[in-house]
Amino acid sequence: MQTTNERQDEVLEAIWMAAEKKEYTSEAIKKNCTIDLLDSDFIDLEKIGFLIKSGDKILFSKDGKSLAEQLIRRHRLAEVLVHTILKLKNAQMEEIACKVEHTLLPEIEESICTLLGHPEWAPDGTPIPPGKCCGEKLRTVSSVVTALSELKPGENAKLMYIRPSSHSQLHQLLSFGLNPGVTVDVHQTSPAFCIKFENTELALDKDTASNIFVLKTKP
Repeated sequence: MQTTNERQDEVLEAIWMAAEKKEYTSEAIKKNCTIDLLDSDFIDLEKIGFLIKSGDKILFSKDGKSLAEQLIRRHRLAEVLVHTILKLKNAQMEEIACKVEHTLLPEIEESICTLLGHPEWAPDGTPIPPGKCCGEKLRTVSSVVTALSELKPGENAKLMYIRPSSHSQLHQLLSFGLNPGVTVDVHQTSPAFCIKFENTELALDKDTASNIFVLKTKP
């Protein structure tokens, strides 16, 4: 599926919210949008196959509807999270939810949904589209951060933090450029644990790899 940027995501969400009210005109959509929406935004989304114009109506294509549903689900789950767990007020809730929705990986989204008990409604009473975890009625939150040593050859992940056995080990890893936020690719796990990140290849012993914690990237 074609990828979108954050501006296009905001437009797709606005179209979804207008459609929930059975409103499909550009003017109705603009009232639901958090950005200054332009006609060219609709044109761009139509060109990449996410929208269909029918008279004065702006409708989703199959792919557009699927993507918008995912965006709305993530946004409203983020609203529930910051409202019920962080106890933030509406203005803060909306601001943080907008930021969170663009960074949620599917694994984290499902974990948050399960943690919250698969909520059906956002704090403002709007429905949250169900996800796969809801249909499976998951009750256990799976860990999304794991030790680097648990990865298999060919997998990659984003480094979250290092729990070194000593300060010297930490400084050594940092000196190689192995910093939080770096994406690492696992080449082999035996006899040595070999990874590649940026333009660096590095061999680690199993104990060191077990002290590096990563967020696994979905294939």
